[in-house]
Amino acid sequence: MLEKVDLDKKLSKEDYKREITILQERLGELQRECQKLQIPVMILFEGFGASGKGVQIGKLIQSLDPRGFCVYTTKAETKEERMHPFLWRFWTKTPEKGRIAIFDGSWYRKVLIDRFEKKTKGKEIKTAYESIRAFEKQLTDDGCVLIKLLLDIDKKEQEVRLKKLLREQETSWRVSDWDLKRNKRYNEYAEMMEDMLCSTDTKYAPWSIVEATDRRYATVKIYHIVITVLEQQIVQRGLSKNLENHTEEKLEKDVTQETILSKVDLSYSLTREEYEKKRKKCQNKIQVLHGELYRRRIPVILCFEGWDAAGKGGVIKRLTEKMDPRGFVVNPTSAPNDTEKAHHYLWRFWGKIPKAGHIAIFDRTWYGRVMVERVERFCSEEEWKRAYQEINDMEKDFVNAGAVVLKFWLQIDKDEQERRFKDRQENPLKQWKITEEDWRNRQKWEQYEKAVEEMILKTSTDYAPWMIVEANNKYYARIKVMEAVIKALEERLEKDKK
Repeated sequence: MLEKVDLDKKLSKEDYKREITILQERLGELQRECQKLQIPVMILFEGFGASGKGVQIGKLIQSLDPRGFCVYTTKAETKEERMHPFLWRFWTKTPEKGRIAIFDGSWYRKVLIDRFEKKTKGKEIKTAYESIRAFEKQLTDDGCVLIKLLLDIDKKEQEVRLKKLLREQETSWRVSDWDLKRNKRYNEYAEMMEDMLCSTDTKYAPWSIVEATDRRYATVKIYHIVITVLEQQIVQRGLSKNLENHTEEKLEKDVTQETILSKVDLSYSLTREEYEKKRKKCQNKIQVLHGELYRRRIPVILCFEGWDAAGKGGVIKRLTEKMDPRGFVVNPTSAPNDTEKAHHYLWRFWGKIPKAGHIAIFDRTWYGRVMVERVERFCSEEEWKRAYQEINDMEKDFVNAGAVVLKFWLQIDKDEQERRFKDRQENPLKQWKITEEDWRNRQKWEQYEKAVEEMILKTSTDYAPWMIVEANNKYYARIKVMEAVIKALEERLEKDKK
């Protein structure tokens, strides 16, 4: 792609002045329109060192209302950022609907600068590309406009600009030894950039190359690109809204079909004595493993889903009883608030992903997208159907970053749920646990059951498997979960020794 770029393109001062005023006014109008239509926008500036990314960002934001955008500069990962999946620091910066996020450098640092400096090696490069493509598809599928700009200059022009920066005391700090090395090995770095373009130039997130030798020409071209993309998206959103047709989802269940949940034997149980004996042994083992996980800097993500009153809280309480409270967080997940609704549905979970050596426990999770949001129609059919792959991609990112991911579905039958509901109603100390919504959800048991079946089938992977827990007997369920966690952690620690 880069070899076809004509870097000699220029624009006269007169032509620039004539065009820029019109372009700035139009971009300001489009920002207001995006805000009105609640369209999130992300604009990435990548390119060779000294190609003028900072200058061009400064030119672009002159026409924007500062209350509606944020600019982020991507530097080398901090110690805190290195302890998370590499996309964590970018997920937490994705804009809410109606706002613009501008990135001076981005997640592409992983496959450019970090690759050049040998921080990203071998297999990591391939998995980074996979993660990036999945990340960008998740954003654009959810309605985010993603504009990727690559500023291109040749080796000679880069050398001239770097020397100019070094001559002045006020700007010399901006040039690092690595900048000079990338100029010296320009062709090698350009090959990495070419590989990046070929690997991530997709229909949903294409690259636009900006000839940046002449700064006036680059500024005008960037404005034209951004304006064209926003205009197209605004027109498409308008047409889509007019053509919306909410089709009714068929929720009838085929009673002749044997399902995963129907095969679960809910007769498993433990006596109080058996439970207490196993509980103490498991909790002591978990306490030791927790310390070893912290020492080895291994992050752990435990996900709990299940029917209302299935006993998730009780399981989590016993699981964490002997853990160091400084090393784990329990995240209860309720309906998203207004801020969370203004972002991609996965955004609120990325901010809670544990750093290396810590444990994050989720009492209900991102799987709400394919269960409650599906059944209650809080999202469209298109949205929940694509969520299976989005979730699998996200969990793969966690595992690629070194995390252990375990997912538990607590299964009880309808009669046991009713018994527990009534017990909660009659016990003053438990009445807060039962609501009218719980009773309403029971009426949709078959619909939820179908959603759970599909969820387990489509998202139980070798790297993040589902485990169905027979939970009619609470003692049995608690021990099964603890033993499963112990087994998984011991296997991981043993694997890391090899």
